Amino acid sequence: MSRTAKVKIIITIVCISFLQGLQYGVSPILGQISAHYPNVSVSLVQMLVTAPALLSVIVSITSGFLVLKITKKKLLIFGGLIAGITGFLPFLADSFWLLFFARFLYGVGLGLATTLNVAVVAEFFEGDERVQVMGIQAASVGAGMVITTTVAGMLGTNNFTNAYYINVIAFVATILIAFCLPETGTAKETKTEKIRLNKEVLTIDLFGILEYLFLITFSTNIAMHLSGTLAGDTAASGTLTGIFSGVQIVMGIILGAITKITGKYTMPAAMLSFSVGAVFLVFFSGSLPGLAVGAIFCGMSQGIFVPTAVVAVSNAVPQVATAMASASFTCAMCFGQLISPYVTNTLAQGIFGNTSTTNVYIIATIGMAVSAALAIVWKSREAK
Repeated sequence: MSRTAKVKIIITIVCISFLQGLQYGVSPILGQISAHYPNVSVSLVQMLVTAPALLSVIVSITSGFLVLKITKKKLLIFGGLIAGITGFLPFLADSFWLLFFARFLYGVGLGLATTLNVAVVAEFFEGDERVQVMGIQAASVGAGMVITTTVAGMLGTNNFTNAYYINVIAFVATILIAFCLPETGTAKETKTEKIRLNKEVLTIDLFGILEYLFLITFSTNIAMHLSGTLAGDTAASGTLTGIFSGVQIVMGIILGAITKITGKYTMPAAMLSFSVGAVFLVFFSGSLPGLAVGAIFCGMSQGIFVPTAVVAVSNAVPQVATAMASASFTCAMCFGQLISPYVTNTLAQGIFGNTSTTNVYIIATIGMAVSAALAIVWKSREAK
């Protein structure tokens, strides 16, 4: 494959990653949305970030088989259009439920993008080059989140609905995908290469659920966690979410070097990074520098864990099954995100008596640390 062809495919991967980044476009304005719709529960408002995960689970599993009938390029173009259209639907009426429905329907685009991004990497790159490109993919997801959350936070400063304009990114990304991604036809099963998963993939999926069950609390709570002079500051919450996302860019670029140091324990190390970051969130809710340190460590967790996990699942199956392996991991991440607000809020209420963001972050700190310990045990046994 020529250098020009590789560059075009990498551009495609970046565009798909930006479609994924739009999931967090409402994160900086959750506080304003909650204030604007006072009769809506906090958990439902938080689900504006996680609601796409529900439909994404269904779409991800379906796309694992759809690649046998429809090309990845056509599926991605369709997903990009859905992401763009649903992003502008809330302008039709001042209704929380319209906004919620639009975010839910965006899950179609999210599911296709998340699943097929890994499949595109696996189709065109192998070995160490696959790890490098997967790092670029993770970095571009971070870049997409940085741009989406930072700009959305600035746009929504005076009127939170202005933040919806950020979804124009979806249309731009779709156009570039149409021009840059080659049409390679549908995937084919053979007698030796079937679409099926294995124990390795399912174990990684389990830890993917745990990672996102606690990791997503950063995005769903940060806008409402700010205290003191930072309280209600959408620009500050957008900046923190941008830092969280921006760290992932760096982690993606240096992923190869990190994995050489951490070896088989890369995933548990990433999980522990979140626990460290969440401690800073607990103790520095009114300090932007303290929260920024917390955002850095939390961002490191996602920036390292996700690309490491997706490389592992893609390497664990034949190429024809990479879309399905990616789909299963996408489902795991989405399921963790989906149940997170209710699980963490319920635990905070049951243990501490209220669902304050501080208590949720304490739950997330402990939960992720325990999950990391389980991952270390798993990897230790695997090493033997």
